Amino acid sequence: MDNPLISLPDSDATPQLSADSGTESSTMALSSPHSFSLKYLSLGVLVLQTTSLVLTMRYSRTLKEDGPRYLASSAVVSAELLKILVCTLLVFKENNFSVRLLKEGIVNKPVETMKLAIPAGIYTLQNNLLYVALSHLDAATYQVTYQLKILTTALFSVSMLGRRLGFYQWLSLLFLMAGVTLVQWPTESEGDSEQLILSAGSQFVGLMAVLMACVSSGFAGVYFEKILKETKQSVWVRNIQLGLFSVVFGFVGMIVYDGETVRELGMFQGYNTVTCTVVALQALGGLVIAVVIKYADNILKGFATSLSIIVSTLISYFLLEDFNPTGVFFLGAVLVIAATFLYSNERKPAIGSAIKV
Repeated sequence: MDNPLISLPDSDATPQLSADSGTESSTMALSSPHSFSLKYLSLGVLVLQTTSLVLTMRYSRTLKEDGPRYLASSAVVSAELLKILVCTLLVFKENNFSVRLLKEGIVNKPVETMKLAIPAGIYTLQNNLLYVALSHLDAATYQVTYQLKILTTALFSVSMLGRRLGFYQWLSLLFLMAGVTLVQWPTESEGDSEQLILSAGSQFVGLMAVLMACVSSGFAGVYFEKILKETKQSVWVRNIQLGLFSVVFGFVGMIVYDGETVRELGMFQGYNTVTCTVVALQALGGLVIAVVIKYADNILKGFATSLSIIVSTLISYFLLEDFNPTGVFFLGAVLVIAATFLYSNERKPAIGSAIKV
């Protein structure tokens, strides 16, 4: 899900832009009513995309069907193929439908292309883990817990990029850890003891999948950012390179883990309208964020994350009916939302350079 279509991986998690560029973009955004409207329109689009992806993915993994359920490994490969197609069309459009840039950026620079193998493999693993997580956790718990990627990305940024965090950002990370701990805090439930054990085991699997996805998201995002800082290649070409490796890794993983099922029923078994929607949302999510980031600052992106958590919670409770909120959960969710705002609202992020989309 986090395999980015933008030059700022996990842009909601780390302050990727310099203080100067952030100030400039905020000034531009507020300079005219038109830009002001675009700023909040982009906020709405980001909330809609984030929430709809999580909820449709959760719904698709819990929907009771007569036939076989679609394979998560197949959905990951399909999303990468669609992502490559979109990026290729964008490159063609920017270069008057010439293949010269693709040839120079991919074929003639094999060493640069190979650098993307590591983050591509990690992103492929991460995307598969997110399907596992949403097969075992409700959308609200998943949304809150997955914000731990803010912590992992921050730690990898400090260790790999030498970035220094401000006091409020470190404080926000403490709030974040406390909030996620409360969200995962066990509660007393009534019912059959055997069923409760199975439920606890399922939630543990989902929690481990989310935690592993957060670690992989943080490392791959920072690694990808480091590569983008060191080269001047087109962002879209970089994402095509990333997608090509992701398709290879995803296809190998699908054959290894689901090969027998694929040979028997085909790669696209269980695909329906909901499945295709999940694939499209996952593939185009990064493109949406690429547009949004031109207008929304870090505070608004934090606000979008918070709104997405609230909307996911309400829909999980009232429509999907797979979530029973508790006071402890709400306290944890409030801490996570507060941590998101606090982290985004650091006024002087200590970063020396900016990455331009």
